[in-house]
This record gives sequence, C-alpha cells and structure tokens, in this order.
Amino acid sequence: MFDNRYGTGQSTIDGILRATNAMLAGRTVVVAGFGYCGRGLAERARGMGARVVVTEVDPVKALDAVMQGYTVTTMDEAAPLGDVFVTVTGNRDVVRAEHLERMRDGAILANSGHFDLEIDLVALDRMAVEVNHGVREQADEYVFGDGRRVLLLAEGRLVNLGAAEGHPAAVMDMSFAVQALTTEWLARNHADLEPGVAEVPEETDTEVARLELAELGVGIDVLTPDQDAYLRSWRP
Repeated sequence: MFDNRYGTGQSTIDGILRATNAMLAGRTVVVAGFGYCGRGLAERARGMGARVVVTEVDPVKALDAVMQGYTVTTMDEAAPLGDVFVTVTGNRDVVRAEHLERMRDGAILANSGHFDLEIDLVALDRMAVEVNHGVREQADEYVFGDGRRVLLLAEGRLVNLGAAEGHPAAVMDMSFAVQALTTEWLARNHADLEPGVAEVPEETDTEVARLELAELGVGIDVLTPDQDAYLRSWRP
C-alpha cells in the first residue's frame, strides 16, 4: 500500500518531471496497469491537473478505476490520445509497435513497473529512422519515418530510479520497519511454521502504522471494551 502506491506514485512523477520538465496540467497521462503502483501514479497525475486514462487487463481493477472516475480503455484506443505513457504492470510488451504507430508527435514513454520489457524497445529501435540520445538527461528521442518523435525516458528502465531518486525516505522507513520486524518474528517463530509463504503478522503492520501516525502527530480513536467485545461476538 505505502511503498508502491505512495512511493512509486510520487517518485514516478518526480522522474518524469526531472527528465522532461513537462507540464502535466491539461495533458493526457496514460497509466498502463491499475495495481498499487498504477493507482498511486494515477492519483498523483490527476492531482497535478492531468487527464488520466487507465488501461488494464484485469476486469476487477478496471472496474475499480472506472468507479474512481478515470477513463478506462484499451491501449489501442489510448495510443493516439496520450501525451505521457507510463507502464506499471509488471508484464512485458505493454506498449508495442501497433501502439507506437498511433502515438502523436512528442509523446513521452516511461516505465515504472518492471524491467525494461514493458515497452517494446526492439520495435521502437526498428521503427526509428533516427535516434538522438541524450536530448535531455535520461531522455532519448526516436524519430519515425513520418516525422513523428517520441521521447523515451531512462532507456525504458524504472524511471523513478533512472531519472529520480526512488521512493522518499518517509515511505521506505515503513517498508524497512515491516521487513525488520517480520524478520525478528520469523527468527522467534520459525520452529512453529510450515514450509511455504507466510503472511506478515497483522500486529506488525498495525504497529508500524501506529508508530508512523505518532511520528506524524496524528491521534486516532481507541475501541471501548464494549465495542471490542461487540466486534468479537456474533451476538447483536
């Protein structure tokens, strides 16, 4: 929730702005993938005044995006609409040749979800008649035969790392705290665990959230004994 949604959401925007100095307000940002990373990115792009279009393959996530007020469509339909395209899917070949062929002049391509496979770089190289490396730091310009240009950021690698500094410390401290406390829990309880994937204990997540709230100076309510008993009981 925090590392991907808030960390990736902010650091991806940071990377795009550092690499391009582009104005997002009034522009159309296409977010490919609506997992935690995609949700965070879409929220922050919308907060900066962008029109956000979401593409998805998962019906539940697509419906979630629709219910949050985003335009949801296919990458085929989004290709000629977008000014900025960001892949955050964890899959490969999300932006392919047929999409590149339909993009408008000046479109910006970035990846913030996976290895440099989400954008089909082989197709991009094949389609380009000219490549101008380093038109800006971490930005390469690909010129197509019809004169259209697209700008690839961070060589298609993670733009929030290649063109920015990754997640803010205020997010990573929570992730590392969960990891450290879970490692401690494993050391203490490994003899009682079956081989397999174990869930992070709920009390660990709760404790980290409680500590972060205290650091932020935020207070929350506490259940009364009667409320706690009511929630634990099946009786009305």
